[in-house]
Amino acid sequence: MIKNFLRDETGLELSEYAVAAALIAIACVVAFTSLGAAIGSRINTLAATINA
Repeated sequence: MIKNFLRDETGLELSEYAVAAALIAIACVVAFTSLGAAIGSRINTLAATINA
């Protein structure tokens, strides 16, 4: 019974999914942050061009 418990890896699969989901979430936050900064810069450039 103890050997079966030690060989059981079903909980490991769930933790792997949790780590993968966390990495994807971090990647999305980084991508949206840098994309937001780039869009903000472009909008400011367009606004300055229109006002000039």
